[in-house]
Amino acid sequence: MAAIDSLLKTMLDKGGSDLHLTVGLPPKSRISGSLQPIGERPLDTKTMESLLKEICPEKRWHDFLERRDLDLAHEVPGLARFRGNYLYNHWGPAAVFRQIPAKILSFDDLKLPEALKKLCHLDQGLVVVTGPTGSGKSTTLAAMIDYINTNLARHIITIEDPIEFVHQNKKSVIVHREVGEHTASFGAALKGAMRHDPDILLLGEMRELETIKLALGCASMGMLVFGTLHTNNAPKTVDRIINTFPADEQNQVRVMLAGCLAGVVAQLLCKRVPKGRCAVHEILLTHEALPNTIRSGQIANIRSIIESGAADGMVTMDNSLMARVKDGTVEAKEAYMKASNKALFAGLLSPSDLGGH
Repeated sequence: MAAIDSLLKTMLDKGGSDLHLTVGLPPKSRISGSLQPIGERPLDTKTMESLLKEICPEKRWHDFLERRDLDLAHEVPGLARFRGNYLYNHWGPAAVFRQIPAKILSFDDLKLPEALKKLCHLDQGLVVVTGPTGSGKSTTLAAMIDYINTNLARHIITIEDPIEFVHQNKKSVIVHREVGEHTASFGAALKGAMRHDPDILLLGEMRELETIKLALGCASMGMLVFGTLHTNNAPKTVDRIINTFPADEQNQVRVMLAGCLAGVVAQLLCKRVPKGRCAVHEILLTHEALPNTIRSGQIANIRSIIESGAADGMVTMDNSLMARVKDGTVEAKEAYMKASNKALFAGLLSPSDLGGH
């Protein structure tokens, strides 16, 4: 057992989701959304290097020393898989590890909205799952891929950095590819995927122009493409995709996106009552008014499309938050902090809650 494995086990025993290692501080874990120490002794540089090097292949360790950043996956047999990020900061080497649950949670386990199943049954188009870092995007996507794998016969290629959830083939055939291990880059893997007869592509992250351009191209060619972005709602997601491109290409991108955008799922994690966390969603599905809204650049009108599509399963983030407050899952103050229209929630707050704002 590697030395770091005992820290990862302690983190899980305490109900943590992320392990933070920084020189000069004791190991800390994110537990129910808050960072808490899980050891007393601060880490020194020598100990940190030893912890990180022990679980890193030699070639990738040299890459880390050269580039000062590295993503990798680490598995503790019988316990869990972890996504690790190595970095350098002011105090020296550091790392963050996030648990990847050994069991892929289902729609029912996660209590995901039924509308997301509609996206799983699509034959083509671009579906973007968005949210800040740590909002559970990968977990939601894994549940969607598992639903497809269980119910449909599809050829699915995942391109990730690193591979997180490993799916066993059920009705579908799933090929996992890791950037840096099985392919040089997201772009190279996407170009190759076009020749591998996929029905579905999953991109761990649409990071840069080339990846987004290729993802749009694949979706326009008749594939179903799932990708992630770090945006907070559907209109910002559409804006981000378009604004990634140079100004002289944006009209053409609007036309492409209008023709292939099949859905946006924005996700946030809220503190659950009495403990733990729960996901809330904003959902945009295809609608007859959506293509023209995107082509004409009237992105603000997407909010109206979502509000008018409630019967189809569309929902705004604020309405999702309000539903969780009403059923007692989330406190009003937590919803107020996450909401776009804070006035909706201000009347639900106590005077002591309002004292801090």
